[in-house]
This record gives sequence, C-alpha cells and structure tokens, in this order.
Amino acid sequence: MPEATFTVRWPDGAVTDCWSPSLVVHDHLDEGATYTVEEFTRRSAAALAEGSERVRARYGFACTASAASLDLIEVRAATHAPDAPVEVLRLFPPLPASLPEEAPR
Repeated sequence: MPEATFTVRWPDGAVTDCWSPSLVVHDHLDEGATYTVEEFTRRSAAALAEGSERVRARYGFACTASAASLDLIEVRAATHAPDAPVEVLRLFPPLPASLPEEAPR
C-alpha cells in the first residue's frame, strides 16, 4: 500500500510534514490549495480515516500512525483561528499521470 506525505504551511508560517498510510489523501486535498484551518482539519481527518480503514481491510488492524498524524494536525489546528488559512505545499508522491485516451479509429 503506497503511503503519502503532505506538507502544509500553517497560518503562523510553520511548515509541517504529515503522513498518510494511503494515496487517498489526493482525493481530499489538492497541492497548492489553501483551506481554512477548520476545512483542512476536516479534510485531513476524512483522508486519514479512509487510509486507516484501507489498512484495516488489508491487514486486519487500524493504522495507529494515521491516528498520530491526525493528533498532530488537531493540536496544531487548535492554536489557530478556524478561518485562518492553511496552504498545502506538497503531496508526495504525486498520483501517476493518467494514460492518454486512445484516439477513436
């Protein structure tokens, strides 16, 4: 199962690397996007819960590292106003490029 790291800049300028057990984080966050602290926390929680469930489905137990990532995010988020901006600087690895569609014959 490929894991992912997402790097964010908090309203105070601090930069944090967050870890996800799955590339599913790409379904919830966009590289270069800015979210409010509240929205970023909600989206991150959804992504990390989904990633943890994928681990559970595959290995039979939840991903504790995913829970630790969410704890880190929630602790940082609590130090900022809910409407303050959080910027997603990087999602790594990027999703594989889509294969070009074959031209009709």
